[in-house]
Amino acid sequence: MVQLLDQPIPDQRIIQSGRTWQQFKLIQEGFANSPGIKLFYYNGTIEILMPGREHEMFSAVIALLLGIFLVEKDIEFEPTGSMDQQKEGEAFIQADQSYCIGASKPIPDLSIEVIVTSGGINKLARYKALGVPEVWFWEDGIFNIYRLRAEGYQRITRSEIPELIDFDFNLLTRCVLMAQTSRLEAAKAFRHAIQQM
Repeated sequence: MVQLLDQPIPDQRIIQSGRTWQQFKLIQEGFANSPGIKLFYYNGTIEILMPGREHEMFSAVIALLLGIFLVEKDIEFEPTGSMDQQKEGEAFIQADQSYCIGASKPIPDLSIEVIVTSGGINKLARYKALGVPEVWFWEDGIFNIYRLRAEGYQRITRSEIPELIDFDFNLLTRCVLMAQTSRLEAAKAFRHAIQQM
């Protein structure tokens, strides 16, 4: 018999500094048959993340709503989820969600991170090493959007991906928060608003 917990299990995170790329690859190999575990490497630091229920719910809802937008606006896309993104010897990332907009590309146009237990801005260095053009962070009920420039990431107020220039982050935020109560109602409200644009 399965027993449900009164409180959802929060994210669990292990961070190890002073590690080599070779050590990271051994750890990655050890977790090869552990679905749901996310691994990160940058600048000698390994991070192992076991996302909790809240983390996974927000990630899935954001993906659902963004998918609705792309379909309703007739925009071709490739959802690449938490695929491995790496620069050999330097950086390794498994975003919560990632997307190629238009055509398939080796590096996604967009990566999305849900932050439940720790700040997200320090993760931008990892994405810079890989050259991901745009990164969205969902943290404490707010989206923070960053665009890669020559000097590094700059915080912006709207997406600069051409197909997402008119994307309404206020609407997305309202519907993600609404989804804490009803995913169905959030998706319906989001789709209705998109169809009225």
